[in-house]
Amino acid sequence: MVSATARPYIDASVPVLREHGLAITRTFYRNMFAAHPELTNLFNMGNQASGVQQQSLASAVFAYAANIDNAAALGPVVSRIVHKHASVGIKAEHYPIVGRHLLGAIQEVLGEAATPALIAAWDEAYSELAAALIQAEKALYAQAGTEPGQLRDMRVIDVRTESEDVRSFVFEAADGGAAPAFKPGQYVSISVTFDDGTTQLRQYSLSDAPHPRSLRISVKRERTEGDKPAGRVSNWLHNHVRVGSIIKVTAPFGDFTPDTESAAPIVLLSAGVGITPMIAILNRIAQANPAREIVFAHAARGKAWHAHRADIAAARKVMPNLRTATFYEEASGDDDAATHPGRMEVSGLPAWSLADAGVYLCGPVEFMQTQWRALLDAGVPAVRLHREVFGPELLNYLN
Repeated sequence: MVSATARPYIDASVPVLREHGLAITRTFYRNMFAAHPELTNLFNMGNQASGVQQQSLASAVFAYAANIDNAAALGPVVSRIVHKHASVGIKAEHYPIVGRHLLGAIQEVLGEAATPALIAAWDEAYSELAAALIQAEKALYAQAGTEPGQLRDMRVIDVRTESEDVRSFVFEAADGGAAPAFKPGQYVSISVTFDDGTTQLRQYSLSDAPHPRSLRISVKRERTEGDKPAGRVSNWLHNHVRVGSIIKVTAPFGDFTPDTESAAPIVLLSAGVGITPMIAILNRIAQANPAREIVFAHAARGKAWHAHRADIAAARKVMPNLRTATFYEEASGDDDAATHPGRMEVSGLPAWSLADAGVYLCGPVEFMQTQWRALLDAGVPAVRLHREVFGPELLNYLN
């Protein structure tokens, strides 16, 4: 907890951060990368180019200032950050670098308004947050049995086209060892070094139930769309990885981990490539408790873009209480009769006991915003709603 001396300055920063947060984070990243270009290997430079990462950090700093004494509000945010940091190999020695450039950016943007007392208060607040993150990340690394930034060589043993833009890759440890244990819903980072010598890490959800020898990820080819650049890593994986390729992979991390061993009913709602962690969850439940009541609904552009239809068909054969719903924005003549045209609507989902089932969402932010609000309006208790976000998170996007 920050001191009584620092607290008034942090409170006073809330409206300032709301107004100037984005300018501060843009300045922060610019200055930090100029001084430490090696850190670009740890950051998604595609998100930097699009501005999403800067917006996410601005939102995180604002949320921290607004909820600095509210552990219940900050807890889930901190948990997600800790897992993401572990997945890219953040080390304790990175925190002083970040702190120095964050405080410098506050001073640069606010000018004379950044008084010594204000900077001292933020130095104290940042130091407290950094200490908590370092401790949590140290515990997470130990739990995973890995060191920060440790990569393992994995050999690709299967490549499959799952849809128009999604390809799955199955890989085993190149040294013949066991695959790392994980919880369905978690992800791994893939490290790619390009011909120009630059390295980038990307997180991909594990898309099958845990297996003692192998892991599977499913990768959407990210194409150029408006101001959004093509995905450098996703396109490289689609273009270059074949059976026999060696890829470098981190240990699994992530806190989006529904209880797959429970008998309680569960609802899994996804859109686009958000289906990938849901398939891992579904496939594990099919192994552990195939009689469990499940609602599995997915929205896609159309049948050609609906990934992992084979997994869903296989689950139907062994899960008598699995009820599915499919929504296609672009309907075609060979769609199943049960397919709904248009975007996902709560009214088109199979009914479930609202008070008993956990509801899990994964997909584009707009999809989750819409479904979250519609589910609340339909009477689903907020405590039953959970979501996974791919990429940087705007912390207030569900408000």
